[in-house]
Amino acid sequence: MTASDASLTAILGDGSPIATTRTSGEGPSGHLPIDARMLREAPSGHLFGMTQNAGMGWRASEVARDPYIIVSTQGGLRAEDGQPVALGLHTGHWEIDRMVRAAAETFAANGGLPFSVMCSDPCDGRTQGTAGMFDSLPYRNDAAVVMRRLIRSLPTRRGVLGVATCDKGLPAAMLALAGCADLPGVIVPGGVTLPARGAEDTAVVQTIGARFSHGLIDLEYAAAMGCRACGSPGGGCQFLGTAATSQVIAEALGIALPHSALAPSGEPVWLDIARRSALALMRLAGQGAPLSGILTREAFDNALVVHAAFGGSTNLLLHVPAIAHAAGVERPAVDDWIRANRATPRLVDALPNGPRHHPTVQVFMAGGVPEVMLHLRAMGLLRLDVLTVTGQTLGDNLDWWERSDARRIARERLRELDGVDPGHVIMGPDAARAAGLSSALVFPRGNIAPEGSVIKATAIDPSVVDDDNVYRHTGRARVFASERDAIRAIKAKGDGAVAAGDVIVLAGCGPAGTGMEETYQLTSALKHLPWGKHVAVITDARFSGVSTGACIGHVGPEALAGGPIGRLRDGDAIRIEIDRTRLEGRIDFIGPDPDAPLEPEAAAALLAGRERHPAIAAHPCLPADTRLWAALQEASGGTWAGCVHDVDRIVETLHAGREALAQRARDAGKAS
Repeated sequence: MTASDASLTAILGDGSPIATTRTSGEGPSGHLPIDARMLREAPSGHLFGMTQNAGMGWRASEVARDPYIIVSTQGGLRAEDGQPVALGLHTGHWEIDRMVRAAAETFAANGGLPFSVMCSDPCDGRTQGTAGMFDSLPYRNDAAVVMRRLIRSLPTRRGVLGVATCDKGLPAAMLALAGCADLPGVIVPGGVTLPARGAEDTAVVQTIGARFSHGLIDLEYAAAMGCRACGSPGGGCQFLGTAATSQVIAEALGIALPHSALAPSGEPVWLDIARRSALALMRLAGQGAPLSGILTREAFDNALVVHAAFGGSTNLLLHVPAIAHAAGVERPAVDDWIRANRATPRLVDALPNGPRHHPTVQVFMAGGVPEVMLHLRAMGLLRLDVLTVTGQTLGDNLDWWERSDARRIARERLRELDGVDPGHVIMGPDAARAAGLSSALVFPRGNIAPEGSVIKATAIDPSVVDDDNVYRHTGRARVFASERDAIRAIKAKGDGAVAAGDVIVLAGCGPAGTGMEETYQLTSALKHLPWGKHVAVITDARFSGVSTGACIGHVGPEALAGGPIGRLRDGDAIRIEIDRTRLEGRIDFIGPDPDAPLEPEAAAALLAGRERHPAIAAHPCLPADTRLWAALQEASGGTWAGCVHDVDRIVETLHAGREALAQRARDAGKAS
C-alpha cells in the first residue's frame, strides 16, 4: 500500500496508542551540585538550566560542568547503521552528526558538558535553475544570526565549536563565530566527498541535461552517471568550489586546526579532526584566549594570499569581507584582492583550474593548506606571528607540519593509492610556473562595470587565449533577463540559439533581482559543448566556484540599481580583454555596430542615454524576505562590501528616510 492509498482510518488512527500513554513519570534521581550561595546569588536561568540538564538524562552530579556548545549545519536523519530515514538537502551536511558526536564525546571525556544545536543549510547544486536559488546567499546572513542567537542562549558556554561544510553553511558558521569573537571558538571543516571510480565528478554530472540536448550523451549514460557521482555519502563537492575554498579559508584564518580543510568525509582522519578540535577548544578556554586574538587584519591578509595560491572560488569575495565585518575588522576591498593575486602565484592544481585537475581529496593528501603555506612562507608572503586555534603562532604550526609524521604519511599514502606525486598537486613557484599555472582572479572594469566585476582567468580555455596570455573577444550581445531563458537558448538549436562568438548578458539577476543567484548551469553547459569556449558570459549575478570559461560576474552596479549592464540590447557590440599576466581587464560596450566601434567613453555616453531594458525586473517569485535582505545589504555597501548587514548604516538610512518622509509631509501641508 502506498501513502496515497491509505484509508481514512489509517490516517485518523484508532486510538490504541493512547491505551499505553502515561500521564506522569519519575523524575531523575540524585541532587544538583548547588550550595546556599548559588541559591541566593545565581540567576534563576542557571539553576533551571541544571534542572533541564538532569531532565534530559545527564548525570546529576555533572550537570554543572563547564558547558561547550557545538553549532552545526547537520541535515537529514540517519539510522544507527547510516541508512537514510529522512534525507538531507546535500551530502555536505548528511553525516557531520558523526563529527558532532565525536566532539561531544571528547568534551564529556575531558570534564566538559557538551551541548549541540543545529541550523541546517541549502544546496546550491540542488537549486540550480530554480527559484530555490533566490534563498541561497540571503540564507548565509540569516543562518549566522540564528547561530549567534543559539550560542548566546547558553549564557554559561565556555567556548563554541562550529561544524559545517558547504557553500553557505560554512561561511554562515564562520560569520557566527566571528560575531562571538569574545569567546574561544574553533571551526571544524566538514570535509569533502570521495571521487567515485569510473564516474563523473559532481561538477561534470550537473551538465547531463545540456549534453543530452545536443546529442553528446545518450539517456542511459546520463542516468548512470547521474547516479554514481558521489564516492562517499558525505562531504562537500570534489572540486575546489565555494565549499572547498571556504574550508581552506577557515584554516588560513587560523580558526581551524592545521591540515583540517578538505579531509575525506567519513574516513578515520576526518573523525580525528573533530576530536582534536574539541581538545583545542578546551585548551583555548583554559587559557582565556578568545577568537578576537586570532581574527586580526593580519589573519585576513594571510587568507587572501592563501586564496590566491589555491585559485579559489570567486564567491569568497562575498564571504571573506563579511567574516571580517562580523569580527569587527576592516573589510578587505577589491584593491586588497588585486594586490594579493598579483603577489601570489597559483600553486595548487585542482579541479576546476587544472591542468591535471586533481580532486580535493588529493589536495588534502598532498598536504593541503599547511603544505601550500610552507611555499608561501619561503616566498615571504605570510604573516607568521598571527595566533591560531592551536594556541601557537602560524610560524610555529608550520615548523611542526614540516617535520610531522602526518605530513609524511599523507603524502606517502597519495603515492601508494593513486600513484600521484604530491609535488604535482601542490607546487613551489618555479614548478607551478613551468606547469603553466597562473594567478586566478582578475577584476575587470569598463563602461559596463564601472564599480568592477570578477573573472577566474585561469578557467578560460587556453585555446582561445592569445600568445601574449591575453583573452580578447568582441561579439554581439545576447541579452537575457532570466537564467531560464538563457539556458533555454544555450540548449536550443536553430533560430534564437546562442552561437559561437556571442556574448551572453544576463542582467537583473543581482541581489535586487534574484537574491544574486548562482548561474552554474550556464557556465557548465558551455564548458561541455564543443563551441562553448567561444561564448563569453557577463552578469550581475554570481558563479559557482567550479565555473569555467570566459564568465564575468558580480558586475556592479547591478542592473536594478541603475547599472549600465541593464541598458544593453541584443546585437550590441561588447569588447572583452583579460590580461592573465598583468591581472588587468576591461569589459566595454563599443556601440550598436561591431563594424563601427566607438571609443569606450563615447559608447558610455550613448549607453547612459538609454532606458533600462524593458524585460529587466525583480523576479516575480522573489520572496519578500529576500527582497528585505537585498535592501539591507544595499544600504550596507552592497556586494563588494560582502552583502553584510551593517546595523549602523541601516539605522542611519532608516532615520534619514523617516526624516525625509516627515519633511515631505510638512512640505505637502504647507502647499495645501
